[in-house]
Amino acid sequence: MKTKFLTVALLVATMASMNAQERTTHQSNAGIKGGYSLAAVSFDGDGETGQRHGFHVGVYGESFISDNFSIQPELMYSQQGYEIKDGGGTFTQKLNYINLPVMLKAYPSENFFLEAGPQIGLAISHKEEYDGLFGGSREYDPNNLDWGMNFGGGFKTNSGISLGVRYHLGLGDLYDEGKARNRVWQFSVGFDL
Repeated sequence: MKTKFLTVALLVATMASMNAQERTTHQSNAGIKGGYSLAAVSFDGDGETGQRHGFHVGVYGESFISDNFSIQPELMYSQQGYEIKDGGGTFTQKLNYINLPVMLKAYPSENFFLEAGPQIGLAISHKEEYDGLFGGSREYDPNNLDWGMNFGGGFKTNSGISLGVRYHLGLGDLYDEGKARNRVWQFSVGFDL
């Protein structure tokens, strides 16, 4: 009986020791990320425009403040804007931003993360296009500054490759009149350097 008890105790102690050695603590890191964006605009809270397809790319630095929480500032180039289709054609507003999100990330498990945080953006270019039967153009002058909140989550491997999805809820008005606000879905791949 004592032999069985000692064998089981030794087996449990060995497994616990191996499990403790396999655990890794998160380390601060920096990297690059990029991916696909679906951008739209909400006008006066009455619904969203059609989506503009684009991309985003940039750099990040992740600093752990505890085993399960980190702060991740980013510097990103992001193609945003929207499309409106009517009987005469399609109007496309192309807005390109330099965005600075600062994300608080929580790791409920070793590789899965949730994130939320504020973002400010500076519009570096805008262009309007109208494809229609009668041609012509419309000109809108958007505000240069945008701000809002981001919410997302993802998966990060032990080798530093991450897959994430994020939603940007713009809170700043895109134009001086009306309440036009950015709405952006981003699907990203990141690589720690």
